[in-house]
Amino acid sequence: MAVSVSWIGALLGLALAIGLILKKLNPVYALLLGTIVGALIGGANLTQAVNIVVAGSQSVMGTVIRVLAAGVFAGVMMESGAANAIARGIVDRFGESLAILSLALATMIITAVGVFIPVAVLIVAPIALEVGSRMRISKLALLVALSGGGKAGNIISPNPNTIAAAHGFNIELSQLMVADFVPAVFGLIASVLLATLLRHHGAIATMADVTANQKQQAASDVSVLPSLKAAIVAPVLAIVLLLLNPIGHILHITLLEKFEVDAMYILPLAGLVGMLAMHQGKQVLAYTKAGMARMTDVVLILIGAGAIGGLITTSTLPSVIVHLIKISGISGTFLAPIAGILMAAATASTSTGVILATGSFGKAILAFGTAPLAAAVMVHTGATVIDHLPQGNYFHVTANAMNMTLKERMQSVPYETMVGLTMTVVGVLMYAVL
Repeated sequence: MAVSVSWIGALLGLALAIGLILKKLNPVYALLLGTIVGALIGGANLTQAVNIVVAGSQSVMGTVIRVLAAGVFAGVMMESGAANAIARGIVDRFGESLAILSLALATMIITAVGVFIPVAVLIVAPIALEVGSRMRISKLALLVALSGGGKAGNIISPNPNTIAAAHGFNIELSQLMVADFVPAVFGLIASVLLATLLRHHGAIATMADVTANQKQQAASDVSVLPSLKAAIVAPVLAIVLLLLNPIGHILHITLLEKFEVDAMYILPLAGLVGMLAMHQGKQVLAYTKAGMARMTDVVLILIGAGAIGGLITTSTLPSVIVHLIKISGISGTFLAPIAGILMAAATASTSTGVILATGSFGKAILAFGTAPLAAAVMVHTGATVIDHLPQGNYFHVTANAMNMTLKERMQSVPYETMVGLTMTVVGVLMYAVL
């Protein structure tokens, strides 16, 4: 593109977009408006501003297609009751003696198999409150376990945030899922330890909380849930197919190395096979429609974030950032986690934070010589540090799920941040220091 926008315009456009999001303007409109205003301030004319928006939006179409394909899988897991069956199966098998571990692990696993983290917490919350009321565990500890486990699962899942991080740095989705596994394990451990320390801090869960939870959400009828064996077919198939190629490269198995099938094919296929395994083939239209509906907001934000990313990559801002970091003496590697942390904090969303960080600062991060996989891991884990602030819907959805006041919900924020920070530190140590 011939036009070059000044870094001041790009920075003001990004600041305007974030400010409008904080003011509760629809994020898509906020991002598009920020792009146009930033382009005009930066020296572009009206036609060039439109070209920047179009080019930036086109740059994320590959991610958009994969996110829409993942909607089939997500719709099957959420609408069929498979995710709920997996969560209950895990908690039942671990027993109440390991209640906190089982709850954190259940949330981690159902998030890891493609369920959105707010939905995962909603699914496990009634189980957690029931167990907590019997074991005398505080709601604060239960939420830390659920939210921390969800964060750990979120960075190893075929969710929109992982897809955006992988394709933002042009690496395979399966590569990033494997690379994020160790940080995710440390996140799970941190969640369990923190929740265990907090089990007697704050209000203890009661059956009244369970009743309030049931009134606030339409809970699935346990009697109609699929069996655990049927419920795990879709996620197991998806994970196996996604990991075939990385395993082939690790073990130097030529046949598996040649298995280069994109997640765009694998996730819908796994969802459809799982649907048949649960004898829900007649629900294919309903589940895919629901999955598409769940992905619509993410896709729209992707388009808006692509536009603002186009503004920044067209501007001189990346080169200015690289220069400032070089003269400051700070390692440029840290731009990756910092970008993830700041963008997710500003938008209170892991997915939006990752999309903005990769689209806006991806080229600057790579300019420091950071490997694409390392960059993706650090941006992705960084986006989990402060993505749970009150300006986002996750904060309020989880507060309602646990029947907590806003003051009670705020008490959990520092501990959730510690979980995300743990995963980020581990990611940086593994891919930037060691």
